[in-house]
Amino acid sequence: MVDRKGGVHLLEENMGTTNGIEVSPDGKTLYVNESVSRVIWRYDITPAGAVANKTQFIKFDDFGMDGMRCDKWGNLFVTRHGKGSVVILSPKGKLLKEIPLKGKLCSNIALKIKGKKVEAFVTMADRGCFEYFRINYNEYGKE
Repeated sequence: MVDRKGGVHLLEENMGTTNGIEVSPDGKTLYVNESVSRVIWRYDITPAGAVANKTQFIKFDDFGMDGMRCDKWGNLFVTRHGKGSVVILSPKGKLLKEIPLKGKLCSNIALKIKGKKVEAFVTMADRGCFEYFRINYNEYGKE
């Protein structure tokens, strides 16, 4: 972490292959994935900016993960590197939807949200391009 004075502080150590990282829209939760172990960790962010209460948010049985982004409702979009899909997880860790992609090596994701319309842009390492999909919040947002 970089504090307000420019000092750098270690928040966590001895992790595996960390890859995706994201903060919830309310700024209270940090998500970090370890792509090789296929786990997403959830941390509380303290008012001082430290992390606390590390818990396993979700563990996948297959394939790794890469980039992650939250929508404005707090749902987490996660690229499944090797599987070629994007999963949408609720703030409680429930799998809400899985969107298949044309390529298999999806790496990063960016979201554009207007009202309840979500546009996703996903970089694809195996295809040398990015893929795009649209989804409405009503298609996945009800837990």
